[in-house]
Amino acid sequence: QVQLVESGGGLVQTGGSLRLSCAASGRTFSGRGMGWFRQAPGKEREFVAAIDRKDTYYANSGKGRFTISSDNALNTVYLQMNSLRPGDTAVYYCAASRLINFGSEVASSRSSSYHYWGRGTQVTVSS
Repeated sequence: QVQLVESGGGLVQTGGSLRLSCAASGRTFSGRGMGWFRQAPGKEREFVAAIDRKDTYYANSGKGRFTISSDNALNTVYLQMNSLRPGDTAVYYCAASRLINFGSEVASSRSSSYHYWGRGTQVTVSS
């Protein structure tokens, strides 16, 4: 059974940083596409960042502030978030795809490109 477990969320002040981790178990996602999405209260889930064998992809909201990376040996993907803002407050979800390459930024941002989801970790940014 595939499990994705997020960690690293918490409460941080505006301008602070957090690093989220997503550990995959049950199968290896080494070299396959993985991503981060977030959902704020009352809003739809939105794409944050993704990584595949060839590239990394970011939503405009996180470009220049967020960095996605992976450690294939640990079957873990990370999201380093800097210069956090209150608007970044949300539950952050890790997702894994069976695809090796998303092929485009648009494809990486679609929920339908992912086949496994974690339960989320809360990130709260205070003003």
